[in-house]
Amino acid sequence: MIKIRVIIDNKQKEVKIPTGLRMLVRRCCNAVLRLEKFPYSAEISVTFVDNRQIQELNRQYRNKDMPTDVLSFPMGENGQYDENHDTGAKILGDIVISLEKAVEQAERYGHSLEREVGFLTAHSMLHLLGYDHEKGGIEKVRMREKEEQVMAQLGLPSTSSYVLDEDEE
Repeated sequence: MIKIRVIIDNKQKEVKIPTGLRMLVRRCCNAVLRLEKFPYSAEISVTFVDNRQIQELNRQYRNKDMPTDVLSFPMGENGQYDENHDTGAKILGDIVISLEKAVEQAERYGHSLEREVGFLTAHSMLHLLGYDHEKGGIEKVRMREKEEQVMAQLGLPSTSSYVLDEDEE
């Protein structure tokens, strides 16, 4: 039987975590794995941090000295993953979400914190599975479509565009 284990750790004090947010993150991870027809048991680590903490990680691992919304640290490459020898589960990697940035973006885009955190989780899960939007093109479009498909499945469809008008930038 396939089991999905999502380990959630809160290392920030800036944002009170709403009731149900941890369950939403777990549901989101499961939805992405179902969408991608991932055939194995899996483990994913999700850590909530603040802007200062994610900026430090962004600087350390990506040479970008600024806070970001989410970072993905895949443990696999080309469909090959480390395995938890006790459970047989594939270790997909780590997701780090700045709840502070998620609150800012939810307000900016006019939707709920739950929608934003769900979207960031889906986005990061796709990275853990090997998707990369940084090159642009069809991969970026495909990734966005999958993110929105997961959000719709979870009852959090897009209510606005992620594209801002020039006067909002």
